[in-house]
Order: sequence, then C-alpha cells, then structure tokens
Amino acid sequence: MRKLIIFVLACICAVLLYFTTVSAEKAFRSEWKLPRAPARQQAEYRLVLITQELETPFWDRVGDSAKREAAKAGAGLEVWGSYGNDPEEFLKKLEIAIDAKVDGIIVQGLDSDAFKELTKYKAAFFGIPVITVANDVPMGDSLRKTYVGSNQYLAGRMIAGQLLEDMGPSGTVLLLGDSGNAFYQRQRLSGIRDALGAYPGIRTEYEETRNTREQVIAATQDLMNRFPDAEAFVAVNASLAGAMVQEIGRRARVEPYDIYTFDDSPDALSLFQDGKLDGMIEQSPEAMGRLGVDLLLDWLKGDQIPLDSGGYYTDIRIRKADEAP
Repeated sequence: MRKLIIFVLACICAVLLYFTTVSAEKAFRSEWKLPRAPARQQAEYRLVLITQELETPFWDRVGDSAKREAAKAGAGLEVWGSYGNDPEEFLKKLEIAIDAKVDGIIVQGLDSDAFKELTKYKAAFFGIPVITVANDVPMGDSLRKTYVGSNQYLAGRMIAGQLLEDMGPSGTVLLLGDSGNAFYQRQRLSGIRDALGAYPGIRTEYEETRNTREQVIAATQDLMNRFPDAEAFVAVNASLAGAMVQEIGRRARVEPYDIYTFDDSPDALSLFQDGKLDGMIEQSPEAMGRLGVDLLLDWLKGDQIPLDSGGYYTDIRIRKADEAP
C-alpha cells in the first residue's frame, strides 16, 4: 500500500513537472510578444458641449469646430443636447454631464431657474467649470466662468443701423420676440431700441409670443391688424422668423416690407437665400466652438485663471439682401 501511494505521488509530480516545463518553454519562445499598448491613450480631459438644437446648421458648425479643437489638444469632447428646443431634455443632459463628473462643460445658455440651479449650485459643488456659448446667462445667476459668442447688444444695434439705411429715419417698426424673454433676446432688443430711439420719426412696437408656429402667426396677424402702416419687421428671436414671414406673405406681398433677423435658426438662411429677408446678422459659430474649447482647457490647466467674466466676443456682420446667392 505504501509503495502504491509513493507511485501515485511520483506520477503526480511527473505530470506537474511536465506542464511546468511546457509553460516555461512557451514563455521564453522567441516569438512570444508582450501585449500591445493601447492605440490611443485616454484623453486627458473629458469635455461636453450641450445645445438645445442638435442637427441644425448653426449648432453643427459650433460642434464640429469644438470637436476638431479638442482633438488637436488631446482632449475628448462629446456633443449632447435635445432636438426642437426641448428644455426638459436639454436640462436632463446637463444634469447627466454633471453627475458623470466631466472635467468641463460648454453649454448654450438657458435663461431659466432650473438651468441656473444646475450651474450655480450642482456644477459648482463638483468643481466643474461651465462656459456658456452663443446664448449667455449672467454670471451672477449661473456662476459660469465666461461667455463665448456674439455681442448681442451690438448685433441689435447693427440690425437697427441696416434698417435705418433701408427704411429711412421715419416709419413704424414691428418687433417680435419669444415670451421666454431670454437674456440674449433682451440684449438684442435693447440694442435695437437704443439705436432707433435717437430718431423721433421711428416708432417701435414690440410683441411677445410663445414659440409655436400657430402662436407666432397669431401674433404677426395682431401686429399687422393694429399697425397696418408698418414698414419693417424684426424677428428678435430668429426661430420666429419662418412663421412670421409666412404670415406676412399670406396677408400681403413680402417685398414692400423691410424684414430682418439673426442667423441662429434653421429657417434664417433659407429665408435669406429666397430673398425674403432684407438683412440678417451673421455670426461666427466655428470661432465659438474653437474658442470655447481653448478657454475651457486654459482654465483646467491653470493657464488662464480667472477667465474674463464679461465674455469673449466673436465676429458678427450684417448680410444684406444683395449678398444672397
């Protein structure tokens, strides 16, 4: 019995020795290769750009430019957001970004209490820097680090300047805005009114409406009924321009009116190309995306602290009807 046990143990040892030898041989073969290093190192910073208007020409240009700039700097950037100005979905994406503890957020400003709560308290609590782009929210309300985009007050003054050139120093101008009364819209409106206010012969009438086609049409009807002698229209919120122009065209010929808006709406460029706008403010979405990323990375790296709380303005210009292709 003892001999049997010794024999079995010897067999087990022999088997173990065999497998150990085979494994050692494989380990030291000349063709053995170490695991390859990952093709791409993990990005040093995780950034998110969040917008209310995914897949629109203006915001596509902002997002594409931001992605290119982030890639050049070795940072990762994703574009999130909502479709068709859905504020609830937009705010949900912002909250998800904060909960994910991304390194930095570039976001289209939304002048609402919920937005301000998320940026002023939740993002600040986690130490996540926020930069607003294209549409601003005052720093005191949001604790955003800075703003990148157009000088909206100046844009309003430029619209008014072109209107005066086309219409002359007298007449009635109808202004249509979104009842949400966002900060950027108030800035544009102030610029228009301040510029036109220097001309006693100019009368301005302003009306607000909810941002649905039916309500924009109803508001345009109301303005045209109350001021049949009006000579000019300005869609202070560009998203109202399509329905506004449609109603003007249904009630009368569009050509006699001077009509103006801004380029941050999917409808604006097509209206301009169709000759239905006499002037349009053209902004610089590529510069917004590029500069937003650069400034956010400067802040994260400590290269530029603090950022200018007043904002960094990108170029704007007025495009006139005779420039339409």
